[in-house]
Amino acid sequence: MPALETPPRAPAPVSAPPPPLPWHARVNALTLTLLLFALAVAASWPALRGSERRIDYLASLGRFLANFFPPDLSVVPSAISALAETCQIAVMATLFAVVLSIPLAAAGAQTIAPRWLVTSVRSLLNAIRTVPSLIWALLAVAVVGPYPLAGVIALTFYSIGYLAKFFSDAFESVDMNVPRALRALGADAVQSFQYGLWPQARPLVWSHALWMLEYNVRSAAIIGYVGAGGIGLQLHTYQEYYQWEKFAAVLLLIFFVVTVLDLAGERIRRQLTGPRRAAPPLPA
Repeated sequence: MPALETPPRAPAPVSAPPPPLPWHARVNALTLTLLLFALAVAASWPALRGSERRIDYLASLGRFLANFFPPDLSVVPSAISALAETCQIAVMATLFAVVLSIPLAAAGAQTIAPRWLVTSVRSLLNAIRTVPSLIWALLAVAVVGPYPLAGVIALTFYSIGYLAKFFSDAFESVDMNVPRALRALGADAVQSFQYGLWPQARPLVWSHALWMLEYNVRSAAIIGYVGAGGIGLQLHTYQEYYQWEKFAAVLLLIFFVVTVLDLAGERIRRQLTGPRRAAPPLPA
């Protein structure tokens, strides 16, 4: 019996290609950001204008750096004492900033606070970040005098502007289903935050706090220029009298402390941001 022949299949209809999108529909946020940045670079090009005279910048830099060598290590004992005061200023400012930033961050998180409160708190934080640390130091020196307390006050306000923003972003990045489930089970707002939100955000919060401590050690060395305590006063004195060898010795001490803090902070942050533990059960 001859085999039955299968009829040939009809070719699939060819769909017409989609019409091309207009140019404005193809522009996404990344493209727009890059375009705006390119325009900003073009508009900022005059900032690279230097002296119109012919100056050998490399030779000038070499002559200036030659003044730093060899460092005068005779200032190390007094510099260590001033550096200890610098670290004390940074530690106390970071402590106060962390304590004050946590409630501000909760009030500025869109997933926790009402919109009117979020807008008010974020406007306040924007205003705080607008003022540089040196200006905060000048204001603090004018109020309490040229003492280390001025440095603590200045860096506390400066740190709040950033830590509260970082903490608020951390609170917004967590899974809100756990706090909502606790509220549904009868937990109040504090218990929901303590057992549902805080265990998830805690690694990021401590990581940001540690970074702020490292930053404040460097900032505390600068605000001494305006009398806010710390090793900055020595740096300012050596600079005024062109004692660059002593200036270099102080810089080496600051570099050593910052390097140790950076290495220790990186290790601690790696442990803090590791696998997250489950939230502890709500007590009966």
